[in-house]
Amino acid sequence: MHYMNILITGAAGFIGSHLAEKLLAEGHRIVGLDSFDNFYSPQIKKNNLAIANQNPHYTFIQGDVLDAKTLEKIFRKNHFDWVIHLAAKVGVRSSLDKPLEYANTNINGTLNVLEQARKTEVKNFILASSSSVYGATSQIPFTENDICQEQLSPYGVSKKIAELYCYVFHKVYQINIACLRFFTVYGPRQRPDMAIRQFTKLIETHQTLSLYGSGQSQRDYTYIDDIVKGIMNTIKYHQGFEIYNLGNSQTISLSALVSLLEKSLGKKAKIKKLPMQAGDLPRTWADISKAQKLLHYQPKTDIKEGIKKFIQWYRKAKSMPRTKAKLLVRGEKRKT
Repeated sequence: MHYMNILITGAAGFIGSHLAEKLLAEGHRIVGLDSFDNFYSPQIKKNNLAIANQNPHYTFIQGDVLDAKTLEKIFRKNHFDWVIHLAAKVGVRSSLDKPLEYANTNINGTLNVLEQARKTEVKNFILASSSSVYGATSQIPFTENDICQEQLSPYGVSKKIAELYCYVFHKVYQINIACLRFFTVYGPRQRPDMAIRQFTKLIETHQTLSLYGSGQSQRDYTYIDDIVKGIMNTIKYHQGFEIYNLGNSQTISLSALVSLLEKSLGKKAKIKKLPMQAGDLPRTWADISKAQKLLHYQPKTDIKEGIKKFIQWYRKAKSMPRTKAKLLVRGEKRKT
């Protein structure tokens, strides 16, 4: 097997930390970059690094994709076979309040990473995009050939523009690039602002949860293991420039999701129904036929099984002694 040198930006995040562990298990050498953005607690991200930091083939660097000098040093020192660019300002609703920050990180940050890849002749690049690029499209399920001109948030716009820059860098500089549109990824280590984790905490603590759009909005939830497998299959099979949907290709309403959580937790939710929020999509639904054909992508975890696995992790993580969590974080300093 050919072992590769791979850069993962956003390496301390939910997806990045899982991906690093899987690639390390296959023997690859990983450089992880993360700024510990304070959109949610940096301590959560530091805890995410605990397992990867124990591997001698993992090097973690704290840094920002907006810092061109830091990026230049990283790219010059390493000869990367692949760059997996996951770093981004996340959150649809937050982007409505801070559009300039989202444009700066998600567009200029992506350009910085692409430019260093070009200068050091990196031949393979993956961009983490999002189902948010589809916006108010009337085409259901969402297919990659949609022109995507009806975004509903600055976040969605920033991801679409990042995809366009990726196309230019492929066309002009012959970089092999895949843009992966993720559909509502969930599972162990999910961001605390995301619905499944947020609702779980509220139901567990008997607090009221708000159902926007009266719970009728629908999402295509994709389990973390399936997303990681999709990224790894991209490394294995992708050629040229392509955009791929990575979803589960099944939808569930917000109300039905809450019911699943209630069943798994053995508790009833206190619910307050509210109108749909600005920026939210009424439905996401991935047509994954292209990824199935070209990447041999086949999600295996349905939402019922995924929720059970998430709840098991959530309860285990909540019961972990704080002293143990601190020891895991100290391991991160050893590798930086």
